[in-house]
Amino acid sequence: MIPYGKQDITQADIDAVVNVLKSDFLTQGPQVPAFERALMDSTAVNHALAVNSATSALHIACLALELGAGDTLWTTPVTFVASANCGLYCGASVNFVDIDPATYNLCPVALKEKLIRAKKEDVLPKVLVAVHLCGQPCDMKAIHALSIEYGFKVIEDASHAIGGRYLEQPIGSCEYSDITVFSFHPVKIVTTAEGGAALTNSKALADKMALYRSHGITRDEALMENASHGGWYYEQVDLGFNYRMTELQAALGVSQMRRLSEFVSARHELAVRYYNKLASLPIVLPYQLPNTYSGLHLYVIRLNLNEISKTHKEVFDELRENGIGVNLHYIPVHLQPYYQKMGFKQGDFPNAESYYDNAISLPMFHGMTHEQQDDVISTLEMILS
Repeated sequence: MIPYGKQDITQADIDAVVNVLKSDFLTQGPQVPAFERALMDSTAVNHALAVNSATSALHIACLALELGAGDTLWTTPVTFVASANCGLYCGASVNFVDIDPATYNLCPVALKEKLIRAKKEDVLPKVLVAVHLCGQPCDMKAIHALSIEYGFKVIEDASHAIGGRYLEQPIGSCEYSDITVFSFHPVKIVTTAEGGAALTNSKALADKMALYRSHGITRDEALMENASHGGWYYEQVDLGFNYRMTELQAALGVSQMRRLSEFVSARHELAVRYYNKLASLPIVLPYQLPNTYSGLHLYVIRLNLNEISKTHKEVFDELRENGIGVNLHYIPVHLQPYYQKMGFKQGDFPNAESYYDNAISLPMFHGMTHEQQDDVISTLEMILS
């Protein structure tokens, strides 16, 4: 089976992890700060906090922005559930903005229309999570302008997008957002096995997230309420969580970050081959927003079902039966049973639902050979013929 995504681990990665195993630190040592520095260097951002998952990063980002009971978080329906769940973790309510049918990202036009209505009803969001689906950046300049006009904070969920660029700026620079979140799950562009990070240019937000990452505990006397009792002393000054990244994960991340450009360039080479070889099939190929460079975590096609004698499910199933490990990213969050119990229903976000009706993620990963890719292409051609 050719998977839709997988990690690429070299001997250098293995050696980096083994060196940590032989060291004095398995957690809270020098590798986590080194990984954070690598993230800052690659994005030109001022602060980076490594954590144990992107979900944890989203959670502490929301907490740092003081999202809570009585507030609302907006995001796209076409994303992994964590992009919405992070609002619920904070006691806030969640709502969605429909997608742009070309980019599959949150639509700035739909956002503005929804904000106009929300202002009249006095239900404006406190936080917006803009998800860079597949690695394609959202139209962040338009979203940022609306955030200034309507007074909400912006988190970029860039779980798919490390190594990408928007208007010549690296994704993660937080040029148009308060906080950016990355994921380092094994199928992502860079992996730490499990892991994530929250990046920001605000020291105040970074300090808050650092507390939330580690039980709300500090050894910084400037943040303590009492005078230190000695070198052993610490204080819990807030309610935090155990969201720390281990030294093993960080060492792998440091090693992987050295190949970030290589990883993304290889994905772009594969994307060009897909584009050239699939252009004549009854499918919609990915669109790229001008002045952007995608991280290309995923390569999503959409079936022109009115030109195909098979259903969406039949095409998907036949691809898998022929050894092509396709997937679908994602089931719209508002159609999940948990969210439907909140009142969301079929028909609420038609562009997202239309996307779900015909989208398929083709295999895309560093290390994918041309022979494997040609197998994907020929199998798809056979099924659609």
